Amino acid sequence: MSEEINERIEFILESILLIENRFLKIKFPDDLISSNDGITILDSIAMRLQAIGDNIKSIYKLDNQFLQKFPDIEWEKIMKMRDIISHHYEGLDHEIIFNICKNKIPELKISLTSILKQLNGG
Repeated sequence: MSEEINERIEFILESILLIENRFLKIKFPDDLISSNDGITILDSIAMRLQAIGDNIKSIYKLDNQFLQKFPDIEWEKIMKMRDIISHHYEGLDHEIIFNICKNKIPELKISLTSILKQLNGG
């Protein structure tokens, strides 16, 4: 089971790297909606945020105690964002996505990198 959790965290980290790379061109929230390129970036980032939430939900289903070991991460909010993207995409707020990319993704990357090191005995 730890192997599958490990793989899911690695996938989440890959998704974070893709989000960070795509977000490099974005300087202001409206950059996500002011052009076709911006909308494409918003859509691709949202898809990766959805995938991150899906994988966290899967980790929870594999071992519902695992996430509790890391209470500093807002697991519930990440899973709720996944649900919003999946079920209410038309109401998605580009300013919230901008904030997540600018402020939350770097924090999550640091935390998950640390968790992965712990899982791998490092």
